[in-house]
Amino acid sequence: MHFQRLRDLREDMDLSQTKIAQLLHTSQTVYSRYERGFQTIPVEHLLILADFYGVSVDYILGRTNVKELNKPKQH
Repeated sequence: MHFQRLRDLREDMDLSQTKIAQLLHTSQTVYSRYERGFQTIPVEHLLILADFYGVSVDYILGRTNVKELNKPKQH
């Protein structure tokens, strides 16, 4: 599965693959494989990326087009 959204999110923040790979404590080569769909993204990395970009895992995976996370309601 190709993850164009990972690339789009990264490029929207003007970040290199190397910077994101550092965030994930992996190599640029491995991260590039994630973006191109040549390697499965571990759940831990998917959660880190979703938190970093402020989007849901479902958005990254293409299961929703809603980019913004639902904010918890304050009482």
